[in-house]
Amino acid sequence: MKIAFLINNAYGIGGTIRATVNLSRALADRHDVEVVSVHQVSDKPELAFDERVKLTALIDMRTESPTYEGDHPLTAEPCTMFPDTGAALNSTRLLYSALQDERIGAWLRETDAEVVIATRPDLNGYLARDGQNRYLRIGQEHLSLGAHNPTLRAHQNKAIAQLDAFVTVSGADAAQYRRALPDVPARILCIPNSVPQPAVEPSDLRSDVVVAAGRLIAVKRYDRLIDAFAKVAALHPTWSLRLYGRGPERPKLRRRIDELGLYDRVFLMGPVSPIETEWAKGAIAAVSSDMESFGMTIVEAMHCGVPVISTDCPHGPAEIIDETNGVLVPLDAGVDGYAEALDRLMADVFLRERLGAAARRRAQTYAPSALALRYETLFQELAALPRKHAAKTAHHGTWWSRLRAALPTGPDTRGEPSPAPTPAPEPLAGPQPATPPVAFARVTTQRSISIRLDAASLPPGPLDFLARLRRDPKGRHIRIPLPPAATAPGAPDPRITLDPTEHELPEGRWDCYVTGHGTAVKRARLVCALAEQARSVGSAPALVDSNVTAVLPYTTADGFLALRTWQRPAHAEITGITTGDDHATVTARLLAADLPHPLYDATVIAVSRQGDAYDFTVPTTPAAAPTTVPTTPATPLTDGLLHFSFTLPYSRALARRSSAHDVWDLRLYVGHASPPVTIGRIGGDIVDRKKTDVVPAVHVPHSTRGTTRAKPFFTVTNDLALSLRDVDESPESTT
Repeated sequence: MKIAFLINNAYGIGGTIRATVNLSRALADRHDVEVVSVHQVSDKPELAFDERVKLTALIDMRTESPTYEGDHPLTAEPCTMFPDTGAALNSTRLLYSALQDERIGAWLRETDAEVVIATRPDLNGYLARDGQNRYLRIGQEHLSLGAHNPTLRAHQNKAIAQLDAFVTVSGADAAQYRRALPDVPARILCIPNSVPQPAVEPSDLRSDVVVAAGRLIAVKRYDRLIDAFAKVAALHPTWSLRLYGRGPERPKLRRRIDELGLYDRVFLMGPVSPIETEWAKGAIAAVSSDMESFGMTIVEAMHCGVPVISTDCPHGPAEIIDETNGVLVPLDAGVDGYAEALDRLMADVFLRERLGAAARRRAQTYAPSALALRYETLFQELAALPRKHAAKTAHHGTWWSRLRAALPTGPDTRGEPSPAPTPAPEPLAGPQPATPPVAFARVTTQRSISIRLDAASLPPGPLDFLARLRRDPKGRHIRIPLPPAATAPGAPDPRITLDPTEHELPEGRWDCYVTGHGTAVKRARLVCALAEQARSVGSAPALVDSNVTAVLPYTTADGFLALRTWQRPAHAEITGITTGDDHATVTARLLAADLPHPLYDATVIAVSRQGDAYDFTVPTTPAAAPTTVPTTPATPLTDGLLHFSFTLPYSRALARRSSAHDVWDLRLYVGHASPPVTIGRIGGDIVDRKKTDVVPAVHVPHSTRGTTRAKPFFTVTNDLALSLRDVDESPESTT
């Protein structure tokens, strides 16, 4: 049977997209599945669809594409589907117009699918108006009845009457729809979103990190979460909060974090996919919404063994969480109630472990295979009913009996061959592209990197794993032979280990490949399925062969496996940053194998990128070891004299301004004869801190250049620098 999903944009990372990825993959075990994206905004989806699922786009919105259609003449004409609300009124980049009318309507009239599933109100409207009686028409509600404004609600409710079924993701919402639409002939029911069990290692719940993830929009109430964390931050000084996602609320949240002085404890991490690797870094997962139609993030976190604190908001959380596997906070308890729940779980690792174990068991009930079977049951039940609009097609009887024959009956035989109602597609002419080799990387407890290669994706023949230091004039690389039988049919996945004590890993970025071992097999870059960094959360750099060392695997922007390495004779790891109106104060810990001078003789030099004539020096002060300093068995344990602090007066840099943008890199000098020591953050699990560890900027006056924006920041090497930049004060400026 052919099943088609109609979705607005399959190229993002939102909850509807993730739900469609999961369900389409599970249905592809037994059916021909297509996902039709109204818009294409990038060359490939951010979330990987199953290779058996065909992905089709109706409108090309890639601005650099030769087939870009954002300026199509029909975009100047109004949309006729819910024109006074919905996507026609409220979208920005993907504003609905007559072009969407034309493309969606044409596809619905021409598709050969036997089931079409629409995924948002506007698309449910198109399916009701332009859909055909020769296929099942099923609408989905990924929000809830109460989430829509009254106009959109009325439009969608009218459209539901023309559908065969309408599926919500919570039982409470299905009941609400049935009460609102008692006479609608469409079947209204709940089938929750499916959430697969990830391949990541579950959290050990000892990271002292609270994790939240989702769109940064008002209904998610991340302001409530930040304020609640602020109330308990002083009681739990080792804990931090990470918010993953993007959205319009980001500037507002950034301001709130800075106002509370939490910029070194609360981090806006940006969007990450797959998100499971980040849930596994958490000891607590947080949901603070005013409304959650389902709560996919809740189940994702539960799969990773992380207990969830959620507001008891309509409708989904209470259908997933109970007192045995998480914590529900009444909405009317507000910030104080949420802070109480945070405090309770932060203080009790044994409670977190008990809830986390139960959470993993609860998450299993949302397996995609089980929920795909519920959709198949729905198709079967609908096929057994007389059609409401049979007169619309003369071919109804023949087609409908074929659909019934294509549906599974009896016990689930998932994974076994089943008859297909449509012929298999013809193979493509010409040579087929080779399957790219796939890798799974994980930080181990020994701070080495374990890399598992997917045997089924490897080219045949003897192979080597190859890591090459990027842009290295010396061409340094590491080559490790894979087991001879690695590419034999049915062979287990080969694994290799990169250990800083065994492999020389100079500082930089390393690209990873497989290549032929004495054969003509060409070098192929490794696609990264997962890069797990959870065991590095909170860890300090290690001392390996007299070098301060850190190694992390990560996924590049284009989806490949890479390694980020740091290797330095000495390094000052920052443990805290605070800012004032005219200065910044930094605390750090010196890591080194050999210290030729006592630390009380140390100074910090701000090294100007304009030349040494603009350098300046500030003194350091020995500091007590803060309670937040992480240690690992491989970390050199040093006495309190190796903790120090220094203050950067912005006035010292202002007096040396020489251009529109001046930058000073900060270095520690321990005695006049010693080489400079970098000051930054190379420990932990963050590859690039420039966008996550954000220090507030302040505006200060300058006698000749006017208002200057002063801001400490982390560079691309995760080292600390000071930026002074001109501020454009013209009326046209938005700075």
